[in-house]
Amino acid sequence: MLSRVADSIYWTSRYVERAENVARFIDVNYNLPLGDQWAPLIYTTGDHELFNERYGAPTRENVLRFLSFDEENPNSIISCVAKARENARQIREVISSVVWEQLNRFHFMVRSDAGVSSTIEQPHEFCERVRLASHLLVGAADSTTSHDEAWHFSRLGRLTERADKTSRIVDAQYYILLPHPGDVGTALDVVRWSALLKSTSALEMYRRQHGKIVPERVADFLILDRHFSRSMHFCLMKAQDSLRIITGSRVGTFRNASEQRMGRLCATLDYASIRDIIRDGLHEFIDGYQAQLNLLGEAIHDDFFTSHRNPRTPAPKSSSQMQSTG
Repeated sequence: MLSRVADSIYWTSRYVERAENVARFIDVNYNLPLGDQWAPLIYTTGDHELFNERYGAPTRENVLRFLSFDEENPNSIISCVAKARENARQIREVISSVVWEQLNRFHFMVRSDAGVSSTIEQPHEFCERVRLASHLLVGAADSTTSHDEAWHFSRLGRLTERADKTSRIVDAQYYILLPHPGDVGTALDVVRWSALLKSTSALEMYRRQHGKIVPERVADFLILDRHFSRSMHFCLMKAQDSLRIITGSRVGTFRNASEQRMGRLCATLDYASIRDIIRDGLHEFIDGYQAQLNLLGEAIHDDFFTSHRNPRTPAPKSSSQMQSTG
């Protein structure tokens, strides 16, 4: 496969997943009973510097507009969907007509909603439509394309992006939204964790497996579970499978830097326990995880892709990187 084609497939998938996850960020914040807590959302997505330049005050309306429909924000929903469509347009010979048509519908739906004032006033329905459109795209790709090298590049992009965004949603709940230890274990804490599970489409699966909402178990489910499709561990396990199929490496071996970095990160999660993570600092663990994911993304580019024909938007920096450059 040509590296430019692999590059476009990978980034089409990442941009669609990023749009979906920004919608999840918005929805979890909208549903949490926290009052005026929109500023932390900008820091969670890693776009606080650009937001401050363009808007200043982190009001509810400003944050929602910035994350949803600001075309100057490269990580907004409207920007991500437009970039996904442009990448897909350049590889029309590789993707199926069903995928292309669904991506077009997604693009025009977002642009149409951008012109409706009620979308900002009540963002929940818009976020639901974004999530559904993303799910339909994944389903269309799985059902109408060969599961060959191109499909594995798509899955690699989607799951590395999802691994990062799940970690940021957990970090926002456990670190930013609960700064006071006295809040842990209260009724409000349970409501927050329930909203978090719902935002990651995990509430039903969590209750089936664990029943009662217990913050430590929720963190374990979203970080280390090997079977739930949005957990940080599951995403990397499946991304590693695709990377091995692309390179032809056997289990326990690696042929390039991206496989080596992926293996190290997966091994960290393979042998981690939630008690050790919380004891040593969940925020610190996730911060290191995000930094390693960024290095993995750089290695994937260096190993497989040519120089960018169009500038890509990398994953947001980890919290420690943002602090060191701020």
